[in-house]
Amino acid sequence: MSTEPITLVEWQAKEGDWVEQGSVVLIVETEKIRHDIEAEASGYLHVLVEAGIEAPIGSAAGILAETKEELEALQKEMPKEIPPAAAPKVAPEVEAEVPAAKAAEERIRISPVARKMAEEHMIDLSKVVGSGPGGRIVKEDIEREIEAKKRVAAAPAEAAPEVYQGRRVKSTMPLTGTRKAIAEHMHRSLSISAQLTAMGEIEATELMKLRQTLVSQEEALGTRITYTDLLVLAAAKVLKDYPMVNGSIIDNEIKIWEDINVAVAVALEDGLIVPVIRNADKKSLVEISQAVKTLAGKARERTLTPDEVMGGTFTISNLGARVGGWRFETLIINQPESAILGTGGITDRAVVRDGQIVIRPIMTYSLTYDHRLVDGATAAQFMASLIRVLENPGLLVV
Repeated sequence: MSTEPITLVEWQAKEGDWVEQGSVVLIVETEKIRHDIEAEASGYLHVLVEAGIEAPIGSAAGILAETKEELEALQKEMPKEIPPAAAPKVAPEVEAEVPAAKAAEERIRISPVARKMAEEHMIDLSKVVGSGPGGRIVKEDIEREIEAKKRVAAAPAEAAPEVYQGRRVKSTMPLTGTRKAIAEHMHRSLSISAQLTAMGEIEATELMKLRQTLVSQEEALGTRITYTDLLVLAAAKVLKDYPMVNGSIIDNEIKIWEDINVAVAVALEDGLIVPVIRNADKKSLVEISQAVKTLAGKARERTLTPDEVMGGTFTISNLGARVGGWRFETLIINQPESAILGTGGITDRAVVRDGQIVIRPIMTYSLTYDHRLVDGATAAQFMASLIRVLENPGLLVV
């Protein structure tokens, strides 16, 4: 999905373990999706990149050896950097020739990750006892040395808290994985498009009545209809009449999409992801509801496939169920789409109808659109049509 590094989340087997072909040996994360990596053959595992570290796409994270002898040879002589192609087998008797000046250093059996950490923290390898196979120094050994070094440095006096521009730091964590992907996507979206946000209100009286009726028919329908389901159906129908809102600017070309694929934002513990309801305009309300629930479940379990988060042409972010209340936001477009619709909770508010102040259930909305492609008049017309459908939801079944 990108050329960004992949984060190795967790090895399912340890260094030297025997793994069977087809078993999950590694979990990686990229573009907010976690993938299970299966062993392509059976063999003994030799880990090249430790968990928690990012690795370039196409590079090797580990090697499977057919025999114990081959594994031991790999552990002794494996170079620091592995090319994208599969590494060749290394016979036990083969030893690389090294200059005399580096002979002593090369005799120290240490993993590439551990060597890099030792260099960064100035750890004397000659004093480190390796806990890996055959006494090999591994990441955990260097981490212990680093902690010991910190304890010695802090012994005379308790370390002062970190202070940044007059503020004490409680904790620091790396910007990686899902949060890093979100940060990069949002920053890029704002930097390449001209985004404006239109805000307003939708009276939800009839929409609430329709939803209550559909909920009472949950058993017959086979699914519990939500407001998100109704929003997806309504948007898909209206998008047919507004091709620019369903289009994109890619490489200085305007592309009007044949498909209407509505993406739905799903909140996760560490961010959000937007799985896609493909051909939403051709689906019934029940089909949309089932698709939304299936994809949302997979999103929270982190089992979405790349195909399930790609190809969106319009995005909906319904925060009403999570935070509720009367609220407006300036949402950021999910590139390369040209618009995103955000909705808040339905709350009772005072409005004027027929010259009288009355109480009505009101849903707020925020439509962010790319002004390079969508004019203000087009955005206003699109929302007027969508509001008409939502305030008269009988039109959804026409």
